[in-house]
Amino acid sequence: MTVTAAEFNKALEVGRPPNIVKLFPNSRGLLVSGKVIDLALTMKGKAMTMAANGRNNFIIRGALMAAQRANAALIIEIARSEGGAKAYCMTSYWNIARQIDQACNELNITIPVAVHADHYGIKSEKDIPYATTEIPSIFEAGITSIAIDASHMPDEKNLLANLELNQYIPSWAGLETEVGEIKGSEGLSSPAEALFLIQGLNSHNIFPNWIALNNGTSHGLEASGQGIQVELTSSIHAALAPYKTSGAQHGTSGNSSDRLREIAKKTRTTKANVATALQMISWGVEVNDYGNAMLDDDGNLIKVKGEGVSEEMWEQMVAFAKEKGWKGGNFKNLNILFENRLLGQPAAIRARMCKRVENFVYNMLVNVCNAQDTADLAIEAILSKGSYDMGPKAERIEDPAEWTPEKIIAKGTALDTDKGPKGNYDD
Repeated sequence: MTVTAAEFNKALEVGRPPNIVKLFPNSRGLLVSGKVIDLALTMKGKAMTMAANGRNNFIIRGALMAAQRANAALIIEIARSEGGAKAYCMTSYWNIARQIDQACNELNITIPVAVHADHYGIKSEKDIPYATTEIPSIFEAGITSIAIDASHMPDEKNLLANLELNQYIPSWAGLETEVGEIKGSEGLSSPAEALFLIQGLNSHNIFPNWIALNNGTSHGLEASGQGIQVELTSSIHAALAPYKTSGAQHGTSGNSSDRLREIAKKTRTTKANVATALQMISWGVEVNDYGNAMLDDDGNLIKVKGEGVSEEMWEQMVAFAKEKGWKGGNFKNLNILFENRLLGQPAAIRARMCKRVENFVYNMLVNVCNAQDTADLAIEAILSKGSYDMGPKAERIEDPAEWTPEKIIAKGTALDTDKGPKGNYDD
């Protein structure tokens, strides 16, 4: 890290958002807005950083240690399905910032970290009233960035939900929106859909840092090999260029390193989500070079002896999953049930769980995502602005008179789109 101690101290003084200062007044952890991270990766160019889903504490610690080694700006996140009110992980929207801040202070982590609420899902208009209370609560708990995911609804309702909920998101916070559910090769997003959403937000002075697309990938274990469609992604990002919206790549675990390098080089992506891979790696499951879990001939996960959890613990986890009829990706349901047992393992076991995550994340940040040394750029952005608030990412270029609720409904229903099959595509 080339940042001086004085520069870091100044960034710590001015760069932490008000909710973080209130929660952790004496902290040395540089928890920042998602806007800072997006800006740093944009400044470097042809680079994206990992958004590590902290399904357990070992992932959080390992990802932080990796980013410190790589001198990379980092995002740690949890999705609503993982850490919301009906979660399958112990890590939640309400404790993830505390875990990150604690680890930063214990491990002397000095790179900037955004705390992202991923996939804040709005499945229907019925979810909106609850969200008006819950979204403020998660920012009060230390979230610094959020993804409003109303992609399950028709395009016009997606946009209207984003508009309605934006008033509950601090203006300084990072913002992600989504068009098209992440459901593999079916229901692929189009430039027209993405433009509709971003233009409608722009007309109301809302300038998302990121847009997530259905660009051919899937959450969880990826078996098809279809993966990210790079050219489709590039064409959509090119269409959105006037609005300065970066890409968020979801479903990263199922894609080869070469394909991810292409995404970094050929698109405007600055955020790459990794969830299932990190869970499996922390447990000691055998994975390929980009983190997709390997299965034996019977479709069972393969545990690497001497890595991840203890062999005895793995036997317990497998037996519990077998009793419940869970296989492959459904092992995710073990997170909330086994977290305390995993934390109760010997220190050496806990350390090797974190180290395995660290090594994988470090390789991804440096050799795949081109994120090394973006920590300095993030601190540079904070010092240049003299604030935790990077301001709006773009300017309004759309006429609000053309984006009234009535016109939004008319425009949205006129879009010729294929949303693919219905179903539950959360992970």
